Amino acid sequence: MRVHEPESLILSGAVVAIGAFDGVHCGHQTVIREMVKNSHSKRVSSVVYTFDPPPRAYFQGAQILTNPNEKLKLLKDLGVDHVVLAKFDEHYLQRTPDDFINELSMMNPRSITVGDDFRFGHKRGGDVSLLKKHFLVNPIRPICCANGERISSTRIRELILQGKQDQALPLLGWG
Repeated sequence: MRVHEPESLILSGAVVAIGAFDGVHCGHQTVIREMVKNSHSKRVSSVVYTFDPPPRAYFQGAQILTNPNEKLKLLKDLGVDHVVLAKFDEHYLQRTPDDFINELSMMNPRSITVGDDFRFGHKRGGDVSLLKKHFLVNPIRPICCANGERISSTRIRELILQGKQDQALPLLGWG
């Protein structure tokens, strides 16, 4: 697996998953495994585009579940070919939605997977409908555990803060 700075990855084709992927929890693992499988069937590279720190940690001071090295190891274990690790800071926040779309275009994505509430660019000016004007986009619905509750980094953080590690670890899926 190769790690890249934003605006440095040029590919002839790719299948891309974009997200914070904080914790690389069971829900993330499901999405990434499917993306890797899809890249193999299309005979192109798999790419995870992610952020350090995760936006929720940057804006809201949320606890980070996996540091960048842990996240990269987990993504490598899932079979990802390339990771774009964007430094999420004041400079990155100034990028326009068009800047982000142009960067993605350099990867020639056959498809892009994002959460259905994904926003990007300066002041969150871009959304899934804008991405769909440029690419084939697969917005994913929340992934739930056996009892029907959504698996999310936020939920895992809350369980940890409540001292319920026994409930959080199965959601992470790698503890």
